[in-house]
Amino acid sequence: MLQTLLAQVREFKKPSLITPVFVILEVIMEIIIPYLMASIIDSGVNQGSIQNVCLIGLCMLAAAMLSLIFGVLAGKYAARASTGFSRNLRKAMFDNIQNYSFSNIDKFSTAGLVTRLTTDVTNVQNAYQMILRLCIRAPFMLICAMFMASRISLSLSGIFWGAILFLGIALFLITSHVHPLFMKVFQKYDDLNSSVQENVGAIRVVKAYVREDYEVNKFKKASGNIYSMFIKAERLLVFNTPLMQFAMYACILLISWLGAQMIVSDSLTTGQLMSLFTYVMNILMSLMMISMIFVMITMAKASAERIAEVIDEQPDILNPACAVREVKDGAVEFDHVNFKYKADGENNVLEDICLTIRSGETVGIIGGTGSAKSTLVQLIPRLYDVKEGSVRVGGVDVREYDLETLRDEVAMVLQKNVLFSGTIEENLRWGKKNATREELERACRLAQADEFIRALPEGYKTYIEQGGTNVSGGQKQRLCIARALLKKPRILILDDSTSAVDTRTDALIRKAFREEIPDTTKIIIAQRISSVQDADKIIVLNEGRVENIGTHEELLKSSPIYRDVYESQTTKSQSTEEGGVVRE
Repeated sequence: MLQTLLAQVREFKKPSLITPVFVILEVIMEIIIPYLMASIIDSGVNQGSIQNVCLIGLCMLAAAMLSLIFGVLAGKYAARASTGFSRNLRKAMFDNIQNYSFSNIDKFSTAGLVTRLTTDVTNVQNAYQMILRLCIRAPFMLICAMFMASRISLSLSGIFWGAILFLGIALFLITSHVHPLFMKVFQKYDDLNSSVQENVGAIRVVKAYVREDYEVNKFKKASGNIYSMFIKAERLLVFNTPLMQFAMYACILLISWLGAQMIVSDSLTTGQLMSLFTYVMNILMSLMMISMIFVMITMAKASAERIAEVIDEQPDILNPACAVREVKDGAVEFDHVNFKYKADGENNVLEDICLTIRSGETVGIIGGTGSAKSTLVQLIPRLYDVKEGSVRVGGVDVREYDLETLRDEVAMVLQKNVLFSGTIEENLRWGKKNATREELERACRLAQADEFIRALPEGYKTYIEQGGTNVSGGQKQRLCIARALLKKPRILILDDSTSAVDTRTDALIRKAFREEIPDTTKIIIAQRISSVQDADKIIVLNEGRVENIGTHEELLKSSPIYRDVYESQTTKSQSTEEGGVVRE
């Protein structure tokens, strides 16, 4: 874990190394001041020498100013190092997430990744800054103060050793019990973020079903879990301060009592006793800092482990050593393909799939919910890897292609359509970043989106809210199809991507595909028979297996599943039309 995190310091090594130097210089100046104060009392005040008072006083002032300057510089470089470190951590996580396959992404929840990129990184950033300053300052101050105290009185300095031993044992016991609690706390943060994200994303549904009270109670429960876990942790941490105060006051009382006796017996001067009081405060403040460091590091350790988990996660899908960088055509072959999401899963999601799709063909895929239609097409651009068998595109196993090359040639409109905040034009250019206006308009005409875009006040410059909330479901689907067409792919996959458009628009889209992109292989997953009935062939999936393959007419004769779906949709359509006649 440490190796993973420290690798992200990179260009901030210099400020990370300079900070401890300034901290050490700051501590040296602070340690000199009590020594000079003892000299003022013993050589100046007690002897009535104004000259010594002024001279030593100027030295104390210079030491204080230098301590201030070194402290400011230490703070400046520590802030630069810690903020840079946190930036690199976020970038490393985000960059690695971009390389994840779908199976990698399945291991982490969206809310969990958000928590790691925000709360966890902030905890590690604060801990890193504290390590650069307090982790250097506290031990060094402790050592120097103990050394100076031992020089003044070796017997009295033994009191400090007793206090250090007592506090060390106490801190170890506290932190060993607190760390597991903080690990649970950050897992509860994931649940809280998930609740907020789900609520905000589906706020229209919440209001439509008047479920505000339910969502409020769900949030309270998630928030209450974090509260109760923090309280449990703080109940242990709260012992930290009283233990420190007990040790501090015990040391002061013992030094006052024993020191007074030593002054009476002339084995200790008044100035030395005053210096000891200052050093005892320095020692105890150092111990207080160490206890704070333990608390912060205990919290940060849990966050650091979660961050390292994301950075160390190895993508399941990688480019081969000698990758193929050209896709010859849009032919697709499934050769005895078996697939399951988890290697230790009991049953295959796809079982012994054998398919051949010629380049330029239009292929429909029909099947019930859970029949693995989406999983099947996700193997083509290698979003998942097959467990057994092979998938070939253009006659080449997809595992031999350069990933970017393969995915550039396979345009996929997923079941869940996603638009990003920005203009329509900016969203379309995800398909081709340097597309001309003519290319944008042509793609939109093919997707039957150009007409409604031009009807908008700002046309292609219309701003799309996050998630595409200011356009309808059908408009969103058409924009996503246009975006995919801009790639000019060899294979176009529509995963139930016209479910929100009317049958007339659906027919126009399919007609445009036939006439305008005849050489592109088109794979259409649909629930409506009308969306696939004019395809070159239709694949019927049932529980991860190919039930039947054929044209619309062939399947009506040979496939009971297909025939049942067709008859149920036809009967429903006729009933709707008859109902409409009666109402008219």
